[in-house]
Amino acid sequence: MTSTPAPQDVTDPALLAAVDLARAAAREEAGDEVGAHVAVAAEDAHAATHLFEADKPGYAGWRWAVTVASTPEGGVTVSEVVLLPGPDALVAPPWVPWQDRVRAGDLGVGDLLPTAPDDDRLVPGYAASDDPAIEELALEVGLGRKRVMSREGRLDAADRWRSGEFGPGSDMARGAPAHCGTCGFYLPVAGSLGAAFGVCGNEIAPADARVVHAEYGCGAHSEAEIEQVSPVLVADLIYDDAQLEVVVVEPEPVVDEDPAASEVADAPLPAAEATEAETEPEVGLEAGDE
Repeated sequence: MTSTPAPQDVTDPALLAAVDLARAAAREEAGDEVGAHVAVAAEDAHAATHLFEADKPGYAGWRWAVTVASTPEGGVTVSEVVLLPGPDALVAPPWVPWQDRVRAGDLGVGDLLPTAPDDDRLVPGYAASDDPAIEELALEVGLGRKRVMSREGRLDAADRWRSGEFGPGSDMARGAPAHCGTCGFYLPVAGSLGAAFGVCGNEIAPADARVVHAEYGCGAHSEAEIEQVSPVLVADLIYDDAQLEVVVVEPEPVVDEDPAASEVADAPLPAAEATEAETEPEVGLEAGDE
């Protein structure tokens, strides 16, 4: 038993040597944007591909690939000329279908995004959704949806909502006075998710009309209270030494006196009158005098 020989061992040597023919074919396609010959690779016993550097702007690392083949007459002809990326070429990332690239918030007005038939978040409507509230409602109205959310889909949604902006780990929730589960504006959702999620109905709350976790919270809680405390009791008095208070003191009124009377009262007595007053004996009546 013999094995099939490797292509490079049986390729026509004339194909491997057809460098000039391959270069001329590449220049006919690309003009002067054909660089040096890089390598030649055998395709099979009757074909080989010559590689040339591509001096094309924006295609660094790319190569012109010229495949030549042998003819029945023993000649060599050009099969195709293509531009291919080399091992160090800058290429675009792998193509991803549009429906797999869409993220939350990408859908606009009029856009349609059909779900895949094998989406594991959905199960056929006739199958049990293991959500008693959903099954009860479908039987009650006599209708059923074609597909309903599976357990995996609900768990995925619950994880996404819990770790999102309106979950218990958000900054707003950590600074809230209480949780949404105790708020009067909290509207629990139906079904198995109602144990942990609801909708906010407070128009002034940041989560109004949004799905919130029961342990989320904000400052608009229905039972939030503000403690009224006098600032004098909780803080020391503060004196502002940078301001000067100017107090104007009115002088007391001066009572006017008669200058002449004051001078008479203060003037000394004449010397003669002062001597008489000092030497004149007191005249008095003694007993028995008439």
